[in-house]
Amino acid sequence: MRWSNLFVPTLRDAPGDAEAISHKLLVRGGFMRQLHAGHYSMLPLGWRVHEKVAKIVRDEMNDIGGQEFLLPAMHPKSLWEASGRWATMGDEMFRLEDRSGAEVGLGMTHEEVFASLATEVNSYKTLPQIWYQIQWKFRDEPRPKAGLLRVREFAMKDSYSLDMDAAGLDANFDKHHAAYLRIFERLDLDAMPVEASSGAMGGAGSIEFMVASPAGEDDVVRCPKCDYRANVERATSTLDPIADETGPEQPEKFATPGIRTIKALEEAGAPATSQMKSMIMVLDGDITIAVVRGDHQLNMQKLQDATGAIDIRPATPEETFEHLGAHPGSLGAVGVREDITILVDHALEGRTNLTTGANEDDWHYRGVDVSRDVNVARYVDLREVSVGEACPKCQTPIEIVRAIEAGHIFKLGTKYAEAMNAFVLDADGEKRTIVMGSYGIGIGRNMATVAETHNDDKGLVWPVSIAPFEVCITVMKIDDADTMNAAEALYSELRAAGIDVLIDDRDARAGVKFADCELIGIPYRVTMGPRGIVNGQVELTDRSTMDTVDVALSDIAQTVISQVTEARR
Repeated sequence: MRWSNLFVPTLRDAPGDAEAISHKLLVRGGFMRQLHAGHYSMLPLGWRVHEKVAKIVRDEMNDIGGQEFLLPAMHPKSLWEASGRWATMGDEMFRLEDRSGAEVGLGMTHEEVFASLATEVNSYKTLPQIWYQIQWKFRDEPRPKAGLLRVREFAMKDSYSLDMDAAGLDANFDKHHAAYLRIFERLDLDAMPVEASSGAMGGAGSIEFMVASPAGEDDVVRCPKCDYRANVERATSTLDPIADETGPEQPEKFATPGIRTIKALEEAGAPATSQMKSMIMVLDGDITIAVVRGDHQLNMQKLQDATGAIDIRPATPEETFEHLGAHPGSLGAVGVREDITILVDHALEGRTNLTTGANEDDWHYRGVDVSRDVNVARYVDLREVSVGEACPKCQTPIEIVRAIEAGHIFKLGTKYAEAMNAFVLDADGEKRTIVMGSYGIGIGRNMATVAETHNDDKGLVWPVSIAPFEVCITVMKIDDADTMNAAEALYSELRAAGIDVLIDDRDARAGVKFADCELIGIPYRVTMGPRGIVNGQVELTDRSTMDTVDVALSDIAQTVISQVTEARR
């Protein structure tokens, strides 16, 4: 490709609304342009990178026996109603009516469609199967941001495994886990597998692949000593034991005028570790009390996972007063109506002599014994872990890092197959519901994640595996015949060897050419000028280190071919 014919609208400055480094550099480097919030046009450089990422994903999916499909992006309402997700996806699903009034949605993912196709798999002899596609997804994100990291329209590889039983699912899950690690290695991403919440996908469990980055939107708990890794929505930790003093035979009510916070109650003599924090929630229309220790925070995803609720929100002050008779700051789980479900975090199990609101403004109880005084429906994991708490596996203090979710794999089980009536006949002629797994990886998001983690003050530093071009030949003086002839000869030789090469034949100053090449992140630059050609020398610059060496003109082609070939491995 000749730069003089290439559309690369580089910019001196990043757009004013860009916060993530990848967003700034992909726009400045002429890789993409925003059409409107959450929707981006891929320009030639961007599409080259995007498709190289997609090729790596395809390679690894094909290597584990995946068969590629291409399914519709627009789905009928009935399909999503069958799985129950027409309601659970809420406002994030783009919905519309066709001219006949039929309701349809733009696909956020394709479990339902693939499960409907699985109804044509009739015999156990055809299992296992791995099906995949790279298709556009649509999600009406309330706050699209950070360029390609959170968008409303994006390409995703979603694959699905079909098996006879849980053992088969485990085997295909492990295959995908290994394939994802190879994908991230080829992208030069340090992705860590972490335990994760399955959320609206459902199923028995899931693993996220997270890349540490300040631009991420997830918090990952990790142990610096062992291999424990988990999203905060799933993470646990070991708490220091607390020995409670013997309390009274029944809770004692005491006045707390003006006290409305955990801190204020602590200053009044009740340690936060001996307080019960009660949050009044509305789960699918029903009032529920979620109780955690005073110094802990409720994790909403954990509450949703524990209950399976679809619509979850804090109760309004009016709803709270109607059902408990008090306002926030004086609330508790002692003596409430029996029809109100009370969920208590494991950290409070067996605790005694605690303090909590008395459900009467300006009054609290002390001496509360959880098992004696609270009608606990279930003890569940509700609290969010904190930095420095003990790792649940080796007791080393944990750390929490910000991270980008680069991929997510799920054990779906039979949820979608049952909804679509997808089954096979086993060797005995008995019906067996197909067991499914689902495995997603965003193409554009991984492109952005690489950009987020591979850059310097000059611009992007792409790994060879996905760089828009592997080599740039920078011609210092295009009107010098000897220089241009040498550049053209090298260009032809590299192309013949299968090197993805760009020749910068623009009539521009050397500084402009160097800056543009560094901004767009081409891994290797060969600089050719009249003085060097006369002496039989050219310069070879490695973008990752910015080291430059002189190479004999007669050796440059083989030197570049060798370095690029080695870097591809």
